Amino acid sequence: KELIEGLFLEMLSNPLLDTLEDSAVFNVNGGRIAFTTDSYVVDPIVFPGGDIGAMSVHGTINDLAMKGAWPLALSLGLILEEGLEMKVLERVLDSVARASKEAGVMVATGDTKVVPKGKGDKIFINTTGLGAIPGGIDIGVHRVSPGDVIISSGTIGDHGITILTQREGLKFAGDLKTDSQPLHRLVKGLIEELGEELHCLRDPTRGGVATVLVEVAERAGVPMDIFEERLPIREEVRATAELLGLDPLYLANEGKLLCWVPERHSDKALEVMRGYEEGKDAAVIGRVLQGDQGRVVLNTIIGGKRAIFALSGTPLPRIC
Repeated sequence: KELIEGLFLEMLSNPLLDTLEDSAVFNVNGGRIAFTTDSYVVDPIVFPGGDIGAMSVHGTINDLAMKGAWPLALSLGLILEEGLEMKVLERVLDSVARASKEAGVMVATGDTKVVPKGKGDKIFINTTGLGAIPGGIDIGVHRVSPGDVIISSGTIGDHGITILTQREGLKFAGDLKTDSQPLHRLVKGLIEELGEELHCLRDPTRGGVATVLVEVAERAGVPMDIFEERLPIREEVRATAELLGLDPLYLANEGKLLCWVPERHSDKALEVMRGYEEGKDAAVIGRVLQGDQGRVVLNTIIGGKRAIFALSGTPLPRIC
């Protein structure tokens, strides 16, 4: 956060960048386009349920979707380490091809660079996406309001705990795998049913649910309460995180979203989400309160309260 606000925004500030949303939005010939880019350096590059190739497609599609945009095209940039096995590259490219085809979006342009052995780590990927935003839709932090409920589209922490255990060679009981998946169809369903009542969408990737909640609360200038007993966490994730001394609230996700809607529309939002495989475990996890302090409080199972802060440091680097 200090790097972004103290250096990048200081030197590159402009109205589009300053919003710090998942995608920039600009007008083109009377319509609106969402534009986003993301780089992927995950280690390991292959993991249960996915790999760096599929994740690079899903992640950029999801960043577009958080502004309500339907993906139109992606770019694919590859940085390859000299000596990378051809079968590894073929595996990754096959995943990119399958993921983009399943999502219905084309890879329209790309670039490849090779760096000397030891100057990279197998493969890094950058994808940039363009998407079209439907008319009448305004999704963003500026619309988060007291009386909104906060909905998670599904279980949290799956991706982060999977990468950590794979990287460290840890073996635990249970089926740990990434949640990497595209969310644009789920978002389209929400838009069709809720329209302008869909206030804000965010995907809790690096830093997890906790960090996104704090960022939104601070930027919207409103307090939020979340409830521990309502958090959808798979038992395998909860148990593994507890053994490792980690909090699932701070673990990365690659196929989940947080949604802010007025409370009167919460049942409809849940109904829509649960009608999709991507949202079958959707749950209301919190609410936005009256006030002018951007803070987040967790109401614990035992009746206590705990202040939630954004993730600091890099306890789990190269998670995406």
